[in-house]
Amino acid sequence: MAVSRRVFVASAAVLAATAGMTAPALAAPPDPRRGRIPVGPDDSPEDLVRKASQVRPTAGQIAWQRLERTAFLHFGVNTFTGLEWGTGDEDPDVFQPVGLDTDQWARALRDGGFKLAILTVKHHDGFVLHPSRYTGHTVASSTWRNGRGDVLRDFADSMRRHGLKVGVYISPADENQYLHGVYANGSARADRTIPTLVDGDDRTPPRSYTLPATDYGAHMLNQLYEVLTEYGPVDEVWFDGAQGHIPPDKVEKYDWDSWYALVRSLAPDAVVAVTGPDVRWVGNEGGLAREDEWSVVPVQEKDYGRTDYALSYDAPDMGSRDALVAARPVADYLQWWPAECDVSIRDGWFYHADQQPKSVEQLTDIYFRSVGRNSVLLLNIPPDTEGLLPAVDVTRLREFRERIDRELPEDLAHGARTSATPGRVTVDLGREREVDRVRLAEDIRYGQQVESFVVEAYRDGGWSEVARAGVVGASRILLLPGAVRARRWRVRVTGARGAVRIAEFGLYRSRV
Repeated sequence: MAVSRRVFVASAAVLAATAGMTAPALAAPPDPRRGRIPVGPDDSPEDLVRKASQVRPTAGQIAWQRLERTAFLHFGVNTFTGLEWGTGDEDPDVFQPVGLDTDQWARALRDGGFKLAILTVKHHDGFVLHPSRYTGHTVASSTWRNGRGDVLRDFADSMRRHGLKVGVYISPADENQYLHGVYANGSARADRTIPTLVDGDDRTPPRSYTLPATDYGAHMLNQLYEVLTEYGPVDEVWFDGAQGHIPPDKVEKYDWDSWYALVRSLAPDAVVAVTGPDVRWVGNEGGLAREDEWSVVPVQEKDYGRTDYALSYDAPDMGSRDALVAARPVADYLQWWPAECDVSIRDGWFYHADQQPKSVEQLTDIYFRSVGRNSVLLLNIPPDTEGLLPAVDVTRLREFRERIDRELPEDLAHGARTSATPGRVTVDLGREREVDRVRLAEDIRYGQQVESFVVEAYRDGGWSEVARAGVVGASRILLLPGAVRARRWRVRVTGARGAVRIAEFGLYRSRV
């Protein structure tokens, strides 16, 4: 699929006249220190909009948003017990993926159009897919491969070999450590030395860290240290906020500040999601973004530095002017916190033989309602008990990629004559062409500014509207109700927070 990246700059003054606003200042150059801007209850609505227009993503967030399609691989003891949430007391010997082939995973994901894959290195049951020094509930305690198996090693090597980036999910919850009196034991936070060397430990760490943590927080820090120093570069570290099935009065307050600090030091290029400061959960497990999905949203800082929603995680509006005002009493910052849309290709997150993958039509709809709405799709494809991605799922991934390629074939605007005037971009295709898909993107290095826009075609001697929508961000795809035939096309911004830079104005005729 051809992707154009032509950059057009709309001057703030004329754009403001188009949008009926006071002219904002020209956008500041990219500044990674402007990823979050403090706000308070005394900020006026105008202050909030001005500050929102100044928020900028980091280089890592920009690179992450360009991935578009990422994969999740839920794999562990649950694969063999049939559970979705394990209990922590499983016999490690149940883990027997005798046909494990992580190269097959990587080939299937690459051929399906995915750019990054995240492995469940540890789920809530606490079973770890590498031979950790800090727990016996690992692959090393299974007879699989005579106790010398290391799924994480195979996974990381295979993904890189086939050109995919590597992500790791390490669940904060740990039923096994609860059973051993470490998780949710009420211990106080104290300075801990990471890594904590154990008997027979032959490591000579080039640097150690002193970080505040509970007993379990230190356990997590040590596991993070192993994963982030022994398996090559990691591009995404994925946490959720699960507590597991422990009694409700036995809550473990996670040491988010220390975990984030260690990740930042050991994997500086990784984004931290979705209980993390770089990427947020979209708020559902259906893979669906909001119609207008903002990357700049109000946040609170809670529980030892955890980045949290100022509004409800499933609020229908996360970043509009009204949302900024609604969050004003509790928000600490406006932050670049783009959405990740997670969904499983099957009903469950782990493999179950009686389930089948979603249809191509379902996956395509999810694509347009995630990637097409300024979000990144995170699609889970669970390996089976052999250690393979099921053949029907592999076929479906290929069919999905082929379908998207037909939905968005060559960009008809690529190489076309283009002109930019304040607040609008016009494309002359050279001759009349049929268009039924429009793709837009802002240059998000300068923030997210567009609040509303229209797409118009020149027909019968004048411009006529063919579509209108709200936000753009890193990716906005519009599906026209029918093909429109015209030579000249334009996008006209009708509302914005600051100077708009359109990075992409793509026109397509689907082949579906």
